[in-house]
Order: sequence, then C-alpha cells, then structure tokens
Amino acid sequence: MTQAPARATLHSQLAAMIRRKPITVTPDATLRDAVQAMAEHRIGSIIVVEPESGRPIGIFTLRDLLHKVAAKSCDLDQMIMSVMSGSNLLMLNWRSTVYQAALVMARHGVHHVIVVDAAGKLVGLISQKDIYELQSGGAKAISGAIRSARDVDSLVSAAQEIRRLAENTLAEGGAAEALTELISSLNDHLTVRLIELTQIDFQLPKAPWAWLAFGSEGRYEQTLSTDQDNGIVFAAAPEDAAAVRAAFLPFAAEVNKRLDACGFPLCKGNVMASNPELCLSVDEWHGRFSSWLRSTTPQALLDSTIYFDFRAIFGEESLSEELRTWLRKHIPDATLFQRFMAQDALRAQPPLGMLRDFSFDDNKDYPHTLDLKTQGTRLFVDVARILALANGIDETSTTERLRAAAAKGKFGRDDIGAVIDGFFFIQQLRLRQQQTGTPMGMANRVDPDQLNELDRFVLKEALKQARKLQGRIKLDYHL
Repeated sequence: MTQAPARATLHSQLAAMIRRKPITVTPDATLRDAVQAMAEHRIGSIIVVEPESGRPIGIFTLRDLLHKVAAKSCDLDQMIMSVMSGSNLLMLNWRSTVYQAALVMARHGVHHVIVVDAAGKLVGLISQKDIYELQSGGAKAISGAIRSARDVDSLVSAAQEIRRLAENTLAEGGAAEALTELISSLNDHLTVRLIELTQIDFQLPKAPWAWLAFGSEGRYEQTLSTDQDNGIVFAAAPEDAAAVRAAFLPFAAEVNKRLDACGFPLCKGNVMASNPELCLSVDEWHGRFSSWLRSTTPQALLDSTIYFDFRAIFGEESLSEELRTWLRKHIPDATLFQRFMAQDALRAQPPLGMLRDFSFDDNKDYPHTLDLKTQGTRLFVDVARILALANGIDETSTTERLRAAAAKGKFGRDDIGAVIDGFFFIQQLRLRQQQTGTPMGMANRVDPDQLNELDRFVLKEALKQARKLQGRIKLDYHL
C-alpha cells in the first residue's frame, strides 16, 4: 500500500502521495494477466492504459473480480477491457489535494481515484486507505459510520462523535491546523451523506447542480462552534431558472433542517441554500458577483467576505470552478472594490495597547475580554482573501492563500511562517475556549488575565503578526 510521507496533510497535493509506480496493463491484456499481476504485486486494483499515450481508460478491482468474474464464471482468457470499469472513470489532476480526493470518493461511493498529470497521463492511484493513513483511528471509525449511515439519526450520532473526537484531540494537545482540518473533513463527509439520504425523498430537477459551502466552512476552518453557511448553484437557461429553483428549495430547506438536527444551527443571517437568493443558476451567481464588484456599499463588502470564500461539497464541482474562473477573470478590473475591501479589512485593529499588553473593546456583557474572532483570526482571514483575489489564487483556506501569496513573492518564507503560526495560535485559543462550555457570547472571547504568562506572551506576538499582515495591504493599496 502507498505510504504517505509523515508530514503530508489533507491539503497536500496528490503528487506528494504517490510513492510507487502504478501497476498497469494494456487493453489487449487478458483477464488472467491482470489477476496474476495483482496477485504478484499484492494490490487490490490495476489500471488499464492506452499503450501509446499512457492515458488511463479503465480500472479493474478485486470487487470487479468478485462480481464480474467469479460470480459469473467468466473466461480468464478474455481481454481485460471487457470486464474493466471504464465509464465515468474518476480522475484528478496531480495538483489536486488529498482533501479533494476524499470528497470525490465520498460523493461517488468508491475507494480509489486515478491521478493524472497535466497531459492526462497516468501518475498513480490514491486509495481510501491512503487517506485514512492521514487520519487518527477515531476519524477512521467515524468516517466508516457516516458512509454506512442509513438515516438521519445515525448522522446525528456521528456528529456527536465528531465533536467528542475534536474535544479529545484538543485535550491531548492536538494542533489547531490539524484539528480544524479534521473537523472540516468529517463535517464534509457528514454533509455529503446527509444530502445523499435527503435526495431520496425528493424529485430533484435533472439540471446539473452543486451544494456550496461559504464562510468558515468554505475555508476549511470550522471550529467547535459554527452555524450553517451554504447555497446551491445549478445550470439552467435563464427562462428555466425560476422553475428549477422552485424545485430545489424544498429539498434545500430539508437539508438545512437536518443539518440543524446534527448540531449545525440555522444561520441567523439566512445564509442558507433554502434562501431563494442563494439558490441560483450559474448566470445568476455571475450577476450577484458582478453587482458586488461594482458596489462599494458596506453590505456588498460584508457579502464578499462570506460568498467569495466558497467551494463545492456535493454535486458537480465544475459549476463551482466555473464561478471561480469568472471571479478570477473579473476581479483584476475591480480595482476600486479591491481598495474598499482593503480599507474594510483595516477597520478592525489588533487589540494591542500602547502602554499595556492589550486594549479592550466596549463590550459591557464581557468586559476586559478580547474577541479572538473579530479582533483575531478575522484579521488574517480578510487580508488573505484580498491577496488571493488580487493575485489569482484559487485556494479558499486562509493558510493556503497565504502560502500561495508567499510563493508569488508577496512575503518571505520565514515571514509567512510566523504569520501562519500566529493565526493558528489564536485558533487554538478559540478552540480551547469553546471546549470549556462557556456562554455563547464568550465562545470566541478570552480574558488575557486568565491565561498563563506564556500564552499571554504568545498571544501578543500572534497579534503583532496580524498587524504585520495588515501592513502588507496598506502598502499594496497605499492606504
């Protein structure tokens, strides 16, 4: 079995996971040849490739051997192409992430994804077991329970297990980056399965569609306290969009309701797929994006902080990529909007005092506390978003955006490392605070006097990194 490098994460590129040359046969090989090769190399699947181009055209697995051969007493001397699985072959570019591969497997209920290079030539094979190697034992068990769930009650139980696992991992000293990645990964799997089960109860339009995640979920940055931020994109002609939307809305409302039952509260701002304004055709989403880019109103700026952090969780991911391509094409011309976004990102300042370590806001309910979200992680998130939009960076994760910006020469490698460490330290404090069962209003707040001396010092240094990051866009936009 492929062994992933120890430092690989779910955000690693698939190329980093390929540790051995894939075993292949050509279409004219016999079934006997393929089975013997699988036995010799002790592998559970073999890929069929075109002899000239090296492009994969099919896959034959142990499951195929059981159901297509043994169960039907097939001739072992027939050509492999007659029993391989070739239609709807699941392939990903080697620059895709392990996370994307996990989602593809979850969506389609398969155990392997073929990896190809930019020319479509076979590079390797990623299996579900390879991905499990990156997860803890508890995550494996929960993933299996989600995959086999047959009703919403089972998913409610799985959601409780996800939170319990996250809390235990945090108590054991788990790092914020790995922990938020773990939470997001398992929550995604749960959402995928919940949508699959809900689809059974509805007659959905035949139009291609995708379930979108926005905000922290879109950035893979969910914590222990998070509500829903989601929408739907579908493909339809302008004259059909209203009818298609009307057909999707009852289904979306039920998904939102069931997610709420699983512990993801309904969004108070109605940023949910059941909102007709967030269940749109591709062209309608283009129109909404365009209206935000032309506007400099506070609402447009607020909307951009939510909806420009999007990704597809279920359905036709190509629709999400079409939206991203449109945004990448049009954002460079929206220079005034970028400038206003930068100004808005600077409105919140790190709560650092001139004479004392920290400064405090005017919150009367929780005096002498710092808001670790609004005055902490959000400072990093907002700048990373601007850098991504302005520089054609497709990543939605804050840290991946920052790393990509560094790769484009916007930061020094050491500088960006310190910035990311600062971001994750504040995330860690947020997770610790949420774990304590504090009132909702204190879920993202902390009294620095309640921290030990080391944590107070590191928090101050982390906030200095946020200030340094803000200085980057001050320079870029001459603010």
